Parts: sequence; C-alpha cells; structure tokens
Amino acid sequence: MFEKEVINLKRKVLDKLIEWKNANDRKPLILEGARQVGKTWLMKKFGEEYFEDYVYFNFDEQEDIKEIFTANKSAIRIIERLSLIAGIAIKPQKTLIILDEIQECSDALNSLKYFNENAKEYCVITAGSLLGTLLAQPKSYPVGQVNIIKVDPLTFDEFLEATDIKLYEFYKQIKKDEILSKLIEEIFHNKLKEAYQNYLIIGGLPECVSSWIEYKDPQKINQIQEEILKLYENDFAKHNGKVNSGRILMVFRNIVTQLAKENKKFIYGKIQEGARAREFEEAIEWLVSAGLINRTYLSSNNEYPLKAYDDLSAFKLYLFDTGLLKHMAGIENESIVLNKDFPFKGALAENYILQQIKNEFAIEPRYFTFDKYEIDFLIQNNSDIFPVEVKAGEVVSSTSLKAYKNKFNIDLCIRYSLLNYRKDGNIINIPLYLAGKTKDLL
Repeated sequence: MFEKEVINLKRKVLDKLIEWKNANDRKPLILEGARQVGKTWLMKKFGEEYFEDYVYFNFDEQEDIKEIFTANKSAIRIIERLSLIAGIAIKPQKTLIILDEIQECSDALNSLKYFNENAKEYCVITAGSLLGTLLAQPKSYPVGQVNIIKVDPLTFDEFLEATDIKLYEFYKQIKKDEILSKLIEEIFHNKLKEAYQNYLIIGGLPECVSSWIEYKDPQKINQIQEEILKLYENDFAKHNGKVNSGRILMVFRNIVTQLAKENKKFIYGKIQEGARAREFEEAIEWLVSAGLINRTYLSSNNEYPLKAYDDLSAFKLYLFDTGLLKHMAGIENESIVLNKDFPFKGALAENYILQQIKNEFAIEPRYFTFDKYEIDFLIQNNSDIFPVEVKAGEVVSSTSLKAYKNKFNIDLCIRYSLLNYRKDGNIINIPLYLAGKTKDLL
C-alpha cells in the first residue's frame, strides 16, 4: 500500500520547498515524515508547478534502477543514466529529480553527497517510508550533505481550507487587534467549533481528508484509518532493524492507555508488568524517529531556555495524528459531534493542541510540574515562557493554572477551550480552533 492520489490539497510545507529551490546553498533534500502524510504527492506537485518538468523514480517499484547507484559514484554519470531511462533531458535548475522510497537503496542515499559536492546545479528531492529511523543513525546517510524538511499531517487550518473555503477565509482574517475589541461572531464561532469536531474525527492525513471532501462518508474514513494503522504495524516488523518489533508494537498500542491516565507521564509498567526503561526506550526512539509519535519532555524549570531543563527520564507520548488517536481509542463520532463528556476527551484535546502548536514555535512545548500541580504545556516564545492549560469543553476552572499564576507571578497564561476568545485577567482564552494562530494572538 503506497500513498494514494489525493485531491489537490494546499500544504504550507510547499512554501518551504520553494525556499529550498531558490536557496543559494541548496543541498539535496530529504522529506522526512510518517508514511501516508503525503510526501510523494508533495514531490510530484512541486515538480509540476515549479519546474519545467520532473523525473520520478521509485526504488521499491523499480528494482533495476538500484544498479545505477551501485555502479556509479559520479553524480553526472548517474544523471545521464536516469535521463536515458526517463526519456527526457534532465536540465540543471529546470528538472526536478525525485527519488522515492530511497530507504530501499542505501547506495542512492549515500549518492546524495556526490550531488551536493559535484552537481549542486541539479535539484534532487527524496523521501521514503520510515526514513526518519535511518536519519536518526548518522552512519546511514551523508551527514551535513543534505537538507531535511519535516512533513506532518494537515493542521487544522489546512484542513479548514480544504473542506470549507468560505469559513477558512473568515478564519484567515481573524487578528489579535480585532478580537480584542469584540468576540468572534457567534455564527462563525459555532461553525468553527463544528469544523474542529470534524477534524478530531477525520484527522489530517491527506487520504482521509480527500475521502471526506469527495464522499462525506464516515465509514470510509474509519476504513482508511484502520488500513493505515495496519500498514504501520506491518512496517514495524519490516523496517525495525535491530530494534525488537514486538516492543515497538507494544509501545504503539499502549499510547491510548498511557493518555487515558490522569497523570499522562509515560509509565513503562503500563506496557506490561515489570517492564523497564532499558527494554523499551529503543522502541520509543524508533517510533519518534518514524514520525508516528510526538514526545513531550518534563521541564525541571519554567525559565528560559526551556531546552536546558529537559528531564529526559520523564515524558509524555502523543500520537502524530489526532484522527488516528480517536480511531485507536474507539471513540464514537456522536460523542464528539454532540460534545458529550467522556474521560478520554481531555487527552484527545491535548493531542490536538500539541499537533497544532509543536511547529509554531522554535522550541517544541514541554510540560511542567510543581508542588502537587501539573501544567499541560510550557510554550517558549522568543525568551518568554507561557503556561498552557487545555480544556476540552466550556468548563474552564483550573486549580493548576491559578496556583501557577499565584506562585510565579506571571503576566500571561494561555487556556485553550471551546469558549469564545476572551481575557480573564491575565489568562487569555483561545478557542481550540485558533490554536494554530497562538503565536499571533500573544
């Protein structure tokens, strides 16, 4: 099963590809990210829209092509051979060379250094299934000879643009100065809440979003999500290398259980009785490198710079796509659509918030504990540190945030909820659907 053709979705990562194309110090590019996030589609779309033409090679489907990279160490020679196979001239700056499923050919991965050293005028872009697990091993690829761009599932605003362009146009115009003076109009507030609920169900994987646009059939979404989860689990055994595939599977299937706890800190004993860190830490690293889970470390201090205070022994694990998490947890659609209360609702909202904000700031969020309290996330914006509380509904009372505010005497706290935008003293309430605009609203 490979990434299927999807409806023409607009992706923000395309802007990064354009920057790469125009950079004077451009190196061969690796797209990193979980399978099914749309890397193949992105590469082809990029080639169609921003180059005269492109040539596409897939090492999983075209076994014979591997011989070209095994037999040649010259980038120019490789280009000549690829040109003959493609049947068109590969021109510097004008033809995009796409090497897909590159993890299946180690010689091709290593050849990227030849392109960087001796053929910089050619544009080479690559991707592969679970390629992040190779990139986590420096000996597996030419360190310092490539550029890397991460591809994630669609964020909420990308989802909104794809599914409701008129509502997206309103969303796009929401600015800090305007909503400080008045609330978001109730009709738009309610529509954006509905879109947020849809996103929790459908998620951000391109195939799911495209299916919803075309068919509006929730059963098809369920089927696609189930197939994707099975695909990932099959990949564990196929690509794990030295890491025990059974342990990878156990960690992956245990994510829901870990997030269902009141204290969401990852506990090895919840995987199986007597489990220890040394037995499962490699499996966790593999899943993080594969892009399938997001890890948030405990910060031992709430001061700048957050990264200096990571407690590497304490962390939370979230799934990379909230729609898949909802499916794995077995949550019925009506529970989300009718805004019912259920114990896992808070975990789902936290997973969503992390998915939206983790790339919005230079440093990924951490979480924080003090006295008997826990703060869901700490956000570092430049040198400012803001505490974050995530509420899944409209009941927003929070002893943790109040205790934090009183203890540390800070100017601004962030709370996400289903309430409209408002300020309660020094607490700013950001509607869940505006999480992707957090930086602009501070």
